Amino acid sequence: MDTWIYIAGAAALVTNFFAYRADSVNSYRLISALAFAFLSAHFYMQDALAGAIGVGIGSIRNLVAIRYNQQGIVIVFVAATVGFCLWEWLVLDHPATLFIAYASALIFTIGSIILTSATSIRRWFIAAEALGLLYALLVGSWLGALFNASNLTSIGVKLHADQRKTKQKR
Repeated sequence: MDTWIYIAGAAALVTNFFAYRADSVNSYRLISALAFAFLSAHFYMQDALAGAIGVGIGSIRNLVAIRYNQQGIVIVFVAATVGFCLWEWLVLDHPATLFIAYASALIFTIGSIILTSATSIRRWFIAAEALGLLYALLVGSWLGALFNASNLTSIGVKLHADQRKTKQKR
């Protein structure tokens, strides 16, 4: 079982490395949906349910957002995220660290569906990735932490490259 935890985490890390380098929003959504599915499996096998559910919802959300970005879709995914958060907190009596995972998931949900610019998505996702990093560290997932740290680095590098391109065009 431990081997599968590492395989899923490594697959998430490698796949998502390419997601933040995507030039279109829908390319990002598709590649990151796959990476999120791997990361969800990784967290599930580590018994980090909030991470597994939050990231799993994110995988489905990104696939849906490729085709639909209406406000109603946002409401459905926000409601699902909040519902699972409350279920874990009130019914399963899981620790308060779950709020960090679900806060990250909510930022990703709103950003992935409402925002239409890859640059805007990257900017908002800095906060979501930072929360994800904190959660991964708290639940002892070094591959999850590396996943988020890598994403933060990728976002920074891509935003910097985009900024340079914009300055060169002037």
